[in-house]
Amino acid sequence: MNEEKMAASYDQKCPVARTLAIIGERWTVLLLRDLLRLGPRRFQDFQEAFPGLSPNTLSARLKTLEKHGIVLRRLYDEHPPRAEYLLTEKGRALGPVLKAMLNWGEKFTG
Repeated sequence: MNEEKMAASYDQKCPVARTLAIIGERWTVLLLRDLLRLGPRRFQDFQEAFPGLSPNTLSARLKTLEKHGIVLRRLYDEHPPRAEYLLTEKGRALGPVLKAMLNWGEKFTG
């Protein structure tokens, strides 16, 4: 099921459903976790951190986060060209959400 169909299947009047439509795809929260913990990351950094994440999926997740103003893609004038992904203020605002997930996971899944 593609992202558009998945988002359409939620009740869009619910803020939780709208949030899940943006960050609820597999890998997305882990990408956000690494950006929060480690700071700006390159595409290759994500590939090394998540060997099971295909380049196409990684690209799609980053594009979605960028489209929604959660991640900024910063290009560098180098050869070969290099891009770095960093959280915007909107993205950093997800920090407490991920912290709550961390606390819940430590309490109930460990």
